Amino acid sequence: MRRIIWERIEGFLFPQESDTWLTVLRLGAALQVILYCSTTRAEWHETFSMQSVGPIRRDLSEAVLSAQSHFIPRMGWLVDAGARIGLGEGLVLEIIWWALLIAGISLLVGLFCRASAIVAAFLHLCAVKSSGALSYGVDIFTIVGLFYVAVAPLPDSFSLDRHFRQLKPKYAELNGFFRRALQVHVCLIYFFSGIAKCAGVGWWNGESIWRAVIRPPFNMISPSILIHWKFFFPIASISVCILETAYPIFIWPRRTRVIWLCSVVAMHIGIAAFLGMYLFALIMIILNLAAFGPPFRWRQDAGVNVVAEQGIA
Repeated sequence: MRRIIWERIEGFLFPQESDTWLTVLRLGAALQVILYCSTTRAEWHETFSMQSVGPIRRDLSEAVLSAQSHFIPRMGWLVDAGARIGLGEGLVLEIIWWALLIAGISLLVGLFCRASAIVAAFLHLCAVKSSGALSYGVDIFTIVGLFYVAVAPLPDSFSLDRHFRQLKPKYAELNGFFRRALQVHVCLIYFFSGIAKCAGVGWWNGESIWRAVIRPPFNMISPSILIHWKFFFPIASISVCILETAYPIFIWPRRTRVIWLCSVVAMHIGIAAFLGMYLFALIMIILNLAAFGPPFRWRQDAGVNVVAEQGIA
């Protein structure tokens, strides 16, 4: 009996898995980093410079960080390190932005994958923590994606490291374990998010969604249209609560997995369309596809490369 139980536990934790999920996660996380760099370019120096005249400066955010822990990465570390070798703050901030962008591009093409993921995660974390008042969930989930890329068995089959540098992944047999860890992580994220929503009255009567869509800068839809469709808000709110809270229940069985995955992806597409939270929607869709999307493999069919869908693990 113990042997059977252990075999089932081992089978759950270490399933046979291809590295396609890792390719999806690597490409998605890299694209997220590149888009983050492009969207923050105009305000980069103003956000992180000590000379900024904005209402929220880097020194305030980092002072709050220091009260929490002195070991949380921040821009101040890099600026101080640059000052010791004679580099000005503006130049250091410029170097950080370009280093983050190059790490994202390198990760996208699959060149020096692990080093690129680690550099991107560290620099992105420094930027996020030093602008804590301006960051939200998208930044946290981007770091989550980069973390799993950094610790997974790289390089994956579709990276330049595999094809041009002829590198082979170490511990490739652990692909299933790392994907399983990501799956459990995503389930916990949605479950506790759903529980938190269910505890608020605003998510049962539609008030929370109403407040979200009328609050700048998310008010992309005309108020007259919102008032005309006001009956839709309670339905959408309750649907979100059900989707997120029941995510760990319906995402695992094969019969309901595709339905739940498509519903959650559609929910995030709606968030992007109606609230303009494109980066948040993108990283959540990537995490869902990497965790529970159907794996694919390339095969030769009459000399033509086609994608063949495997069974969902």
